[in-house]
Amino acid sequence: MIKADLHVHTCYSMDCLTPLEQIVERCLELGINCIAVADHNTVAGALKLREFAPFKVIVAEEILTPVGEIMGLFLSEAVSRGLSPQETISRIRSQGGLVAIPHPFGRSPFRHYKELTSTEVISQVDIIETFNSRTPFSSSVARAQKLAEEQGKAASAGSDAHTLGEIGRAYVEMPEFNGSDDFLNSLAQGKIFGQKSSYLAHFASTWARIRNHVLGDPSRSLP
Repeated sequence: MIKADLHVHTCYSMDCLTPLEQIVERCLELGINCIAVADHNTVAGALKLREFAPFKVIVAEEILTPVGEIMGLFLSEAVSRGLSPQETISRIRSQGGLVAIPHPFGRSPFRHYKELTSTEVISQVDIIETFNSRTPFSSSVARAQKLAEEQGKAASAGSDAHTLGEIGRAYVEMPEFNGSDDFLNSLAQGKIFGQKSSYLAHFASTWARIRNHVLGDPSRSLP
C-alpha cells in the first residue's frame, strides 16, 4: 500500500513558496510516498520534481476555466488556462490524462461554479476530490462524497498544500499502481484519511502571491 497526497503545490504556483527539495524531505518524514503535484496552470514544477523524487510523482495541473478549476492528472504538458470546461477536458484527454474536479463545493469565488458539477461536465470526469484539507466546511465534504457516490466517480483526497506544514494532512491509502488506468482501479480500493488545515494557511498563500508579484520567485531555480 502507498500513502498518496493527491493535491500538492510547489513554488511553481503563484501562491506558494515551497521549494521542491523541501517537499521531498517533508514527504519522506511523513511516509507520504506518492504525490500529485497540481500547480496552478503549469506542469513545470511537477516535471522537475519527478526527475529526482525517490517516490511516485503524478504530473498534474490545476487549470483555471471561466467557471472554476479542473485538475488534469498524468499530463505531459500544460493545458492553457481560460478555456471552457469542455475544451479543457478535451485537452487533458488528448494527453491520455485523467480529469478531476478539485474541491467541488469548497471555496470557488466564481458565480457560475455549479457548471462544474452539472451533469454535462461530471459525465466527462473520472475523479471527484471529496476531501480537501483547505475546504473549511464539513457540509462541503459531505456534498462532494455524495456527488461521487451518485455519479459513480472515484473519490480522491489531497491536502492542497501550499506550505510544508500542510503536506500529508489528507491522503489516500491505496494499492500500488502503474499508469493512469491502473491508478483508477487502485484509487477505487483506497481509504481516505484527512484533517482540515488551519484557515491561517490561506494567509500564507496571500503573502506568497504578493511576494511573487513584487519580487518574483527565485526559488524556482532550485533543483
